[in-house]
Amino acid sequence: MEKPIHPFSDLFKQLGLPDDPVGIDQFITTHSPLKGEIKLVDAPFWNAGQKAFLQDSILQDADWAELFDQLNEALRRPRK
Repeated sequence: MEKPIHPFSDLFKQLGLPDDPVGIDQFITTHSPLKGEIKLVDAPFWNAGQKAFLQDSILQDADWAELFDQLNEALRRPRK
């Protein structure tokens, strides 16, 4: 399997979120677990710009797709 073009932190930077390890961990901890019936793009914590970026990237099958999957998986894990 090929490595993603962008590191995970770049996705957070692109979304206008803290992109350091602590900020990423805080975001995931704060917003998880995301209920199974909610699509990542429809999660209530995105602002309009973030949601548009996610939707557009998915429609265009952009190189962010693998990172979306990684984020989706991280947000679905039960909290410790």
